[in-house]
Amino acid sequence: MKHARNSEMVGAFPVSALDNLAPGEALAVLCLRRMQEGPETLEALLVPALGPVAAKACLRAFSEVMGLVQRHGRRPLARHGAGCRCVGSDEAVLAHFLMVAATGDREDAMLIASLLVEGPLLLPMTEAARTAGLYLHRAGLRQRAAFPEPVSATRH
Repeated sequence: MKHARNSEMVGAFPVSALDNLAPGEALAVLCLRRMQEGPETLEALLVPALGPVAAKACLRAFSEVMGLVQRHGRRPLARHGAGCRCVGSDEAVLAHFLMVAATGDREDAMLIASLLVEGPLLLPMTEAARTAGLYLHRAGLRQRAAFPEPVSATRH
């Protein structure tokens, strides 16, 4: 027996709050929300935590992930508003996917990716997510520790 579903809540059902997420996951949710405002807005979010070069690389990888989801996704991802403190289920899955791809087992990341796209796209999406996730994870660690991006490329 199928139960009636509220189509407005599919994927947007609140499952957490931004304050409860790890910094990298929270940043991934913010990136997802800002993506629709344009790449300049997303880059402005990333530059303070990553620096201009790493922010561009993160933006490229994140855009690749989102492009695959938008073109080949099982359904459009639901997002909350930019200022909303709660995290919807789609946002949580994407953020978790990015962090697992970056820091975990590739097979686990591909299993999570199967919730988002069809089978033939799992490997390319997971590889793009690994790159984006590593940058977002690094940015989250830097934000937590309040380490600024060095001005010069020389590190001592």
